[in-house]
Order: sequence, then structure tokens, then C-alpha cells
Amino acid sequence: MSDKFRKVKESVANKLDLPREMILDLPKVTVISNSEISIENHKGVIFFGENQIKIRTSIGVVNISGGNFEIIFVGGSTIALSGKFKSIVYDDNE
Repeated sequence: MSDKFRKVKESVANKLDLPREMILDLPKVTVISNSEISIENHKGVIFFGENQIKIRTSIGVVNISGGNFEIIFVGGSTIALSGKFKSIVYDDNE
């Protein structure tokens, strides 16, 4: 997305008091303790393994490591995960 267009969208979101993540298609990551993560506006699961999960977003890949992972909800552009999370790392789009 062009920088100028992005700035216009940010300005509109601020003036109309709309959620930035919705208008700008940004991921919203909600972490509850070390046992539940919800990611809104995701673009799909890249990898789901025993100790690692990779989720694609508009700003890059969210890498989650830990264990005992389980997908507890998938609907639209929202995914909720449970397990024991040790780290969450954001890899930028290149």
C-alpha cells in the first residue's frame, strides 16, 4: 500500500474514531497469560507443529513457540490458540 494512501486511511480512522486495525488491515494480537492467544486479521496458518506455529499477517509472520498447541477457534479472519506459549516473534514482510 502506498505511504500516502496509508496516511489518508490513518487520518480517516482517527477522525471517525474507528479501530486502526480494522481500517488498515493490521493484525490484532491478544495474549491471555501464557495459555491463550487470539489473532484477528490474520491471512492464514503457514505452519502448525508440536512446538511452533507460524501465522501470516499483513505486516509479516507471527512465530509462536511453546508446546501443547491447539486451535480452539477459526472464523473469518480470527484464530484463537491455546497451549503453553514461550515466545511470540514478529518477522517483517520483506
